[in-house]
Amino acid sequence: MMQHEDEVVLPVPTAWPMVLALGVSLMIAGMVTHWVVSLLGAVLALCSTIGWFFEVLPREHHAAVEVHADHILISTTRKRHEQLWTDPQHRKLLPVETFSLAAGIKGGIAGGIAMVVPATAFSLLKYHSLWYAANLLAAGGFVGWASESNAFLGQFHLMGLLAAFGIHALTSLLVGLLYGAMLPMFPRKPILTAGFIAPFLWTGILYSALGVISPILNARIDWLWFVLSQIAFGLVCGFVVNLQVKVRTPQFRALPFAVRAGVHSDQPHGDTSTTRDEDK
Repeated sequence: MMQHEDEVVLPVPTAWPMVLALGVSLMIAGMVTHWVVSLLGAVLALCSTIGWFFEVLPREHHAAVEVHADHILISTTRKRHEQLWTDPQHRKLLPVETFSLAAGIKGGIAGGIAMVVPATAFSLLKYHSLWYAANLLAAGGFVGWASESNAFLGQFHLMGLLAAFGIHALTSLLVGLLYGAMLPMFPRKPILTAGFIAPFLWTGILYSALGVISPILNARIDWLWFVLSQIAFGLVCGFVVNLQVKVRTPQFRALPFAVRAGVHSDQPHGDTSTTRDEDK
């Protein structure tokens, strides 16, 4: 196909890819509905594959589209050019210093231990057992425990204790790492963020999704004690993480030398006095 200067050659529009996607979807849907649905999907998939093949081979189908060149004048009403680096600390969401992975792990371990205290108190006060909270957490991974009674969950089960320990340890470490990455973004009130805002946020997310994740937990969980446990975790984890020494991020290395050296400078990113005088 010959191409003129005011044209651009593009592939010819085709609906075969969408027909192929529909065919594959029907083939999969037929596995849980009826074999006729899968048969219809196979026919559509075969026809679309052949049609799409002949769109490309033995030669590609193209169409020439006319191009209209429009000249757009870009203008602005701003009369002054503001300096981006007027304040070297203007990037608040990307801190120049953050906590290491070890800080998040230490905070997760400490917070996980602190979270056990209100959970155990809940078990003792309501069910007179040390093991109810642990067995209830483990029940989320044991399908056979979904219909067990509270008396069964109040008894000691080695498998339940090991499963609860694994789930609780993994979750605590992951949330501890998240705290280590999140707290430098909120340097003014880290305890408020870690001890109250974040726990209520996790609780809200779990409240809306727990029915799908673990129906037995959703049916038997006491949300008041769960929130207290989350607050205990957040306060201790945030406190331990904030005690750790921060490490510098690549953003710190990208700052001007005067800022990295601790020298206060009014012009950290080059001399702009001439430009400012001209703007005035």
